[in-house]
Amino acid sequence: MVQILFQNIGRFIILVLLQVLVLNNIQFLGFVNPYIYILFILSLPVKTNRWLMLLFSFLLGITVDAFSNTLGLHAFACVLIGFFRNLLLKLFASIDENLNFEPGFRTIGIGAYIKYVIVLVLIHHLTLFFMEAFTFAHFGVTLYRALINSLITILLIFGIQLLRGK
Repeated sequence: MVQILFQNIGRFIILVLLQVLVLNNIQFLGFVNPYIYILFILSLPVKTNRWLMLLFSFLLGITVDAFSNTLGLHAFACVLIGFFRNLLLKLFASIDENLNFEPGFRTIGIGAYIKYVIVLVLIHHLTLFFMEAFTFAHFGVTLYRALINSLITILLIFGIQLLRGK
């Protein structure tokens, strides 16, 4: 239990620092900015309590907001995916009630993990980008930005998972 706690604290710190110090400063083609920090929410153990999941999601989002000057956009998007996370895990993967594992390619299966990551990243990015735009006047551009950033984020998450598996 203590080992899982320290592992998650370390993951939180590393992902936030990677996001705010490296990835937030990368603007490929002017608007592509991967948001890899959400891997923390995606990788929390399956049996994490719902209120604890929402608290961790809020803390993660508000920390990124503090460094990015985005006034709660990341916090809202993170809490939203924290809210849907366990529902989507149950929908896409058959989970043994007695085991407490981190979702990944090996633990829930490749197909289930791919669907799980794609749906949660899309929810996060669509929420984040449409709240940032706060209008539907440029719907197509905002949707394009959200989808391109989602694709890059998903590919990075899969790459990290493949490296972690070895």
